[in-house]
Amino acid sequence: MRILLSALALGLVAACASTAPYGPASKPGAVGYDTIQIENNRYRISYTDRDPAKAHDRALLRAAEVTLEARQEWFEITSAYVDEASAGRPAGGTSISIGGATGSHGRSSVGVGVGFGIPLGGSSAGPVTEVLEIVTGSGEKPDRPSVYDARSVDINLRSAAVS
Repeated sequence: MRILLSALALGLVAACASTAPYGPASKPGAVGYDTIQIENNRYRISYTDRDPAKAHDRALLRAAEVTLEARQEWFEITSAYVDEASAGRPAGGTSISIGGATGSHGRSSVGVGVGFGIPLGGSSAGPVTEVLEIVTGSGEKPDRPSVYDARSVDINLRSAAVS
């Protein structure tokens, strides 16, 4: 039992330590961001990660960076989606199963069980790519939920992205 707990703890530490750092993707499909300027003040930003929440937050952070690099103040997300070709089935999760069996004396029984999965050292689901198309701007920020203050996004998401 002690060996099992030690192995589980080691696996959890390895899973936490294997988070890729924030930065550009080294090649298509690799973990990291990719930025394409479509036209003046319009960009397509994608971020690939194994964790969908990290992919989303890091794509927002990259949108803020691009906005600030262009000396703009805010950005509006005009389109957002998860790249279906890269999206995998989530790892782990809860499942319910029903099974049946015949006992040794001819009696039947039905069992119901609840199981769960714990991904150790990553998941087999593969990477997920969050894609944002944005328009950047300066001056008074439009009052729409799809418009973000670039400096605020940068301040609020940077520490989580680089840790």
